Amino acid sequence: MFGSLQHGANAYAKVGIETGVLAASPHKLIVMLFEGATVALSTAIQQMKAGDVAGKGQSISKAIAIIDNGLRASLDKKAGGSIALSLDALYEYMSSRLLTANLKNQPELLEEVQHLLQDLKGAWDAIGTTADPAPQPMPKAPQMPAYETATSYPSRLVKA
Repeated sequence: MFGSLQHGANAYAKVGIETGVLAASPHKLIVMLFEGATVALSTAIQQMKAGDVAGKGQSISKAIAIIDNGLRASLDKKAGGSIALSLDALYEYMSSRLLTANLKNQPELLEEVQHLLQDLKGAWDAIGTTADPAPQPMPKAPQMPAYETATSYPSRLVKA
């Protein structure tokens, strides 16, 4: 009985995530990738400390996939110049550290990458507040002159 409820809750959550992705701006998608990788690393840290080797491996693999196939793949190295190249090197470093953390069972390496991701996410959040300023109120429509009443209109047409 509870298995089907859990399945329903997971399906509902998946629809919510998919809807959020479809409605998100490119900037918000990057923020979501940072959040997803951070959550995967938090889960991996807990699994590593609990001795869940298979779960740890899956969570670290998920974080690496988000970093490599999401964040790193989204870089435009031509348009981004040196910043994009630096981020590419940083993402490569993160993936390497995660592989080492998985092989050597070192939670401090997972925490290191998690802090790097949180710092980058903070920078993206700051960019988002300057790039997407608060919505401005719509300007008021100009006031149109009131139409003259039927009694005043004809009187203007008559010459005195």
